[in-house]
Amino acid sequence: MQGSEAEAAAVTSYAYKASLIGSAHRFALTEQGLSWHIGGRSGLWPYDELSAIRLSFRPVSMQQHRFRADITHSSGRRIAILSTSWQTAALMAPQDNGFRAFIVELHARMAKAGSRAVLTSGLGRTAYAAVLASLAMLTVAMAGLLIRALVIDEFAGALFILGFAALFAWQVGGFVRRNQPRSYGFDQLPRSLLP
Repeated sequence: MQGSEAEAAAVTSYAYKASLIGSAHRFALTEQGLSWHIGGRSGLWPYDELSAIRLSFRPVSMQQHRFRADITHSSGRRIAILSTSWQTAALMAPQDNGFRAFIVELHARMAKAGSRAVLTSGLGRTAYAAVLASLAMLTVAMAGLLIRALVIDEFAGALFILGFAALFAWQVGGFVRRNQPRSYGFDQLPRSLLP
């Protein structure tokens, strides 16, 4: 009886609903490895067979504070774990504490198993470069509009452009700052990518 209680205490679990329709995605950290159940599929991946983890910040319209962990197995298969769960048609609930605890414990167990997984955070380098290029083009266009509004003495238009630029910088700035591509170690998880 005590053995089964100790084993149950050693299991850390997390679940979320990726969509309104469908079953929950369930994950558990067991002594043997990462156990997962997604739809009709399931598996158990030993910690030393996990080849990569990418942590990122992925806001959506229904939830501006959403984080994601992409876990890759040595076979090339990949699963995603999100920090939010669909509750109703209009509500996506954050699960910050459970997500953070699960991801921190996953890293601790991988380190204990001697994992050599590649740990990265943010977007991929190509995607990040594309985001920066798009932002640079948008900045040039907005600056051109602002200069034009000031030249023709359209101060209301200039104020609107400045207000829109400030709102846009506030909304997109956090996404760009948090998702800068970088590597990290098992003992130094990126705090900006954990809720």
